[in-house]
Amino acid sequence: MAVRLRADAERNRTALLAAARQVFGEQGLDASLDEIARRARVGNATLYRRFPSRRELIAEVFAGRMSEYVQLADRALTEADGWAAFVGYVTRLCEMQATDRGLSELLVTNTFDDDDRLTQLRAEAQQGAAEVIRRAQQAGDLRPDFTRQDLSLLMMANSGVVRGSGDPQAWRRQLSLLLDGLASRTKRPAADP
Repeated sequence: MAVRLRADAERNRTALLAAARQVFGEQGLDASLDEIARRARVGNATLYRRFPSRRELIAEVFAGRMSEYVQLADRALTEADGWAAFVGYVTRLCEMQATDRGLSELLVTNTFDDDDRLTQLRAEAQQGAAEVIRRAQQAGDLRPDFTRQDLSLLMMANSGVVRGSGDPQAWRRQLSLLLDGLASRTKRPAADP
């Protein structure tokens, strides 16, 4: 049975989660918890009473975003065209990374495998990604040797471009180049001699 919080405790919890989303989004998963408490306008003791560890706060903040990650594959699988589904899926994943540094770090690490909720969401997302990949390959649009692990590498590369380029849109150029390379030979334009 869930314990109902007092109104002020619920306001503090909501403020902490909103501040944590913002701070983790800007600074990544190693962001200062003191900064989160400051932005939430609560004391550090309140933060630690609500979320005794950084891991618990991160899991609570990102469970919703990880659910969105799962839903991306579900939406892509409703697209009739396998290549369009794959491109749309990967583009939205990269966009999510570009706009949320904390999520970007969470998507490319396995450091939260001890959180059942995040582990389950990650497994569902990976299963959905594998199906999006399989459909694009079955249609003959995605090179046959591309795997879900390659998608993880693509996400790591995107994370590096987002952090290191200084251009908030640089990921789009990189993704365009990568997608050109991932299209099956029948999808690719003829190379200039």
